[in-house]
Amino acid sequence: MPAWLTVVGIGDDGFAGLGRPARRALLEASVVYGGERHLAMLPARLAARRAAWPKPFDLAPLLAERKGPVCVLASGDPMLFGVGATLARQLPAGELRVLPAPSSLSLAAARLGWPLQDVAAVSLVGRPLPTLNAHLHDGARVFVLSADGRTPAALAELLNARGFGATRMTVLEHLGGDLERCIDGRADQWPASEVAALNLIALECRATEGAPRLPLTVGLPDDAFRHDGQLTKRDVRAITLARLAPTPGELLWDVGAGSGSIGIEWMRAHPTCRAIAIEGHAERQRFIEHNRDALGVPGLQLVAGRAPDALEGLAVPDAVFIGGGVTVPGVLDACWARLRDGGRLVANAVTLQGEAALAAWREQHGGTLTRIALADAQPLGGFDTWRQALPITLLEVTKLASGTSGTSGMSGTDGTSVTSATSSKSASSAGSPPHP
Repeated sequence: MPAWLTVVGIGDDGFAGLGRPARRALLEASVVYGGERHLAMLPARLAARRAAWPKPFDLAPLLAERKGPVCVLASGDPMLFGVGATLARQLPAGELRVLPAPSSLSLAAARLGWPLQDVAAVSLVGRPLPTLNAHLHDGARVFVLSADGRTPAALAELLNARGFGATRMTVLEHLGGDLERCIDGRADQWPASEVAALNLIALECRATEGAPRLPLTVGLPDDAFRHDGQLTKRDVRAITLARLAPTPGELLWDVGAGSGSIGIEWMRAHPTCRAIAIEGHAERQRFIEHNRDALGVPGLQLVAGRAPDALEGLAVPDAVFIGGGVTVPGVLDACWARLRDGGRLVANAVTLQGEAALAAWREQHGGTLTRIALADAQPLGGFDTWRQALPITLLEVTKLASGTSGTSGMSGTDGTSVTSATSSKSASSAGSPPHP
């Protein structure tokens, strides 16, 4: 059967800029859904009923029109941060047809002469402004889809605060239409408090002296986080995240999150990675809220509470990190029970009691134990010597489909600043393949 729903991408040039298939779909439709601005672009001769999106936005009235034929109007390419992508998650592919117009990103790249594949894209439509922070790197080019006419001024303020005041900003209004206009300026000298509501911002990022340098690899500097000392330190954090092994779309529980550093770096690994931070200490909750914004992952979910009680009702995780609370009765078992088949559990301990808890749990469930001992060179009189940090015991285990555990078979690491790192594996789990 032909698709009952056609999503038509329309530019700022309106109905006149549509191709023949898009016009035919609109002429044959019984009803056309869209925003008020888009519906106003339709000529009077169209017989279809116009239906503006409900506020708050809701797909239910549209999905009730399945007898069709029905059209939806959307900006540019509906599959780029648009309603087409939302509908594609709700409908089988056979029920949906999408007729895109050039996206605002394509038009902006054409105006500026920027190769589109080399430009990052960030949407601030319905998303917090700090989402941009993860993309701020010296020399980077970024396209930002604005929420409204005040977004450029707010963005200039953010860039200044982050040490990127020298960034060149180009605001492109009404791309592809008769009212198209371009505004240029530096972030620290931005001239316009408000521009047209329909705009896209192009950034050529330039860091000023003292701007934080945030690498793409795991193991951000400790001073990138606001904390009270309850922080998984940089080198241990990098090892821990390597064992957690984030991949696109996966969800992490960061239990006893402290500053939230593990969950934040997990989300920075890929835009689709998700994390839930569980923290019962009120001041540390504020640290997490600050850190997630400053480091560009405002979507990190914070649960104010202590495990295991705070775990009730949370989405099933693909991986769990326990950085605090391994000695709290029931925490390890509750996390293990909720972890999906094939998921990874990593827990760190620094005290003898915590190490004993991990060793006892491993005896029952399997997995690997690794001791991480690091040292830094520090002055001693007129010489230098190694100062040992407190050793960390790391438990790593993969949950198989049967509810038993498997291991990755990785051994401990060593290097110039690692004084010891050993790995032991339980006989019951040795050689077990990971669940696919």
